[in-house]
Amino acid sequence: MGSTLKSISLNSQTPTLLALSLIIILPIAETTSDYSTLVYKNCTSKLVTGSTKSHSESLHSFFEDLISKSSREKFYKTTVGDDNNGISGLFQCRGDLSNNDCYKCMASLPEMSHTKCHKAVSARIQLHGCYVHYETDEFIEERSNFNLLHKICDEKKAAVLGFEEVRDAAFAAVESGVTDGDGYCKENYELMQVIAQCEGGLGACDCGECVRVAAEVAQEECGTSFSGQIYLDSCFISYGYYPDGIPDNLKKGREGSKNNNNTGKLVAIVVGGGAALFIGYAFFMALNRLGKKEDGMYKS
Repeated sequence: MGSTLKSISLNSQTPTLLALSLIIILPIAETTSDYSTLVYKNCTSKLVTGSTKSHSESLHSFFEDLISKSSREKFYKTTVGDDNNGISGLFQCRGDLSNNDCYKCMASLPEMSHTKCHKAVSARIQLHGCYVHYETDEFIEERSNFNLLHKICDEKKAAVLGFEEVRDAAFAAVESGVTDGDGYCKENYELMQVIAQCEGGLGACDCGECVRVAAEVAQEECGTSFSGQIYLDSCFISYGYYPDGIPDNLKKGREGSKNNNNTGKLVAIVVGGGAALFIGYAFFMALNRLGKKEDGMYKS
């Protein structure tokens, strides 16, 4: 009797133990980035006038080319198709994305292009981690480095003395950073984090000027907003104010070794959690079988 009760108790505890093991693993899965989340889209109202089949084939080849490069490059320009159905364009990933995250971000764009900008002769689709811009040869758009494409300003306002001074100092730091670096800069300044990036291939002086203009737009349009995102034709600036301190997960740099180490830790934790789940389950199953054997011995 006692043995039978022990067996029932173990069986009733097994689902609970499995659930507890899953609780260890599930929060890790929830840390998956939102790099593939849509920020905005600009699609021309003008639609393809020629063969839509040929356009679709050219666009498919265009995205295939970009996606294949995104596992190795953060920025790439190309032209595909013929004189009648040519498509020119580019993609760019954020400078702090790993090659794998860049690839995954880009892989989500073809479907978005089809659903959001179907048959448009020119389109720009901006996700949190990457963007694509393309146009057909029949529609070559005049571009300026400083055209405002999109802005997002947090409704929450900072009522802290000296906020604007800290914000402006952080903006100046990233402007200098993109000029001295390779067109990407993430700056943690006191309680402010600012990220800026220029389109690949833009010269250092033009890049600095573009970020300066974006910062001015942020100052004018967003004012004392806790956060803001300003997208110009050839650069963007994004900032956030954290009154309780910049979270540790946002402080990590863009170095590949750091990203890889973090990824390795996550994989190790997930694998370790899965192994613990399996071992725990096997252990309790063994106890369960042992309880049944003991029960049989008592009955005999």
